Amino acid sequence: MGLGKSLHISSLMIHEMNLIEKFRDMSLSTIVSQDRIQLHVVQITSDLHGQIGEARVVNKFIQKKKRLVGQKDGEKFNIDQKGVLRFNDRIYVPNDSEIKKIILGEAHKSKLSIHPGATKMYQDLKRMFWWPKMKKEIAQYVATCLICQKAKIEHQKPTGMLQPLNIPEWKWDSIAMDFVVGLPRTIHKFDSIWVIVDRLTKSAHFLPINIRYSLEKLTELYIREIV
Repeated sequence: MGLGKSLHISSLMIHEMNLIEKFRDMSLSTIVSQDRIQLHVVQITSDLHGQIGEARVVNKFIQKKKRLVGQKDGEKFNIDQKGVLRFNDRIYVPNDSEIKKIILGEAHKSKLSIHPGATKMYQDLKRMFWWPKMKKEIAQYVATCLICQKAKIEHQKPTGMLQPLNIPEWKWDSIAMDFVVGLPRTIHKFDSIWVIVDRLTKSAHFLPINIRYSLEKLTELYIREIV
């Protein structure tokens, strides 16, 4: 029994020394006594709020909105106790590329975020931050992430092989058509062009039409001009 206790105590001492070495590798100050190990307090801080504050001083948009706080034009903006401009109780991020890069990087590439998609990332960030065109910039950031492009699975059914169209045997047996719309209206009230192409001979007809033509009128025009 005495031998078992000695082995157990020796094992604890080995694990204890390994733990102390890990603390020292983390630059944590340790005080080892006979019955305890004391660690200094670890305090993690971020200078992001400080960077936002510095950019806020020179940002004309923020200064303008601060002057409108309390007025009708600035009803969605308010200033908190620390002097931070908020939009609907969310921190307004100034138009500073470095600050946005830090926020987007932490929300997308940190070990806690695990590369979320654009929608998930936007939902997470909008709880705390806001800036104009925020959703668009988040989508662009995610789209340019190399890891996401390599690792994300495409959740779509494979399209399969391309199926070529059969070659027609007679001219005008198979046609392709398209409409060119949004053109200036002529004196005859034409504002579009109906393009009809024979797939065999590549012969094309360009028929002026009005975008409001009914299917019946287009059919009559096709019979008159093509058939």
